[in-house]
Amino acid sequence: MSTHTLPDLPYAYDGLEPFISRQIMELHHQKHHQTYVNALNAAEASYAKSSTPRERIALQAALKFNGGGHINHSLFWKNLAPASSEGKGNGGSLKAGPLKDAIVEAFGSLDTLKKEFNATTAGIQGSGWGWLGLNPSTKRLEIATTANQDPLLTHIPIIGVDIWEHAFYLQYLNVKVDVSYHSSLERDVLH
Repeated sequence: MSTHTLPDLPYAYDGLEPFISRQIMELHHQKHHQTYVNALNAAEASYAKSSTPRERIALQAALKFNGGGHINHSLFWKNLAPASSEGKGNGGSLKAGPLKDAIVEAFGSLDTLKKEFNATTAGIQGSGWGWLGLNPSTKRLEIATTANQDPLLTHIPIIGVDIWEHAFYLQYLNVKVDVSYHSSLERDVLH
């Protein structure tokens, strides 16, 4: 059994300022994501040592929650990029190419996608994730949400945005609509 590890960020903790503060990034990555990794490793070790179906069933929730938290965050960090001269991060603009073509086909424009995505994620009750995913049946991009740390299983994830309070509370307090407006999709993800 392999041990899961916290992935390194592909940018500095302050690389997404002013949209996501260094303090949030450090807390979110070093504390929250690390906690999912530690708990997933512990749950998998307990599962390997368990001897009865009852014990294994009792561990399913911890495996799903912490495994999803690790998977979702590992994708999330890769979705974000600071604006830079190296061509990563475009500050909310979208370069010509297959992703832009798919967005225009599915939503009509990037602005429409942003509005629909922000409205959908602002409507998440409690904690969860907003996703732009490729529907494998229709081969079209769609907006989806998942509760808690559930990974996106119905679509191929393209962009995921963490809507848990730990992802924004220190900077945006409890105003989820402000987070949606300044969401990764709006400013930093599209690169």
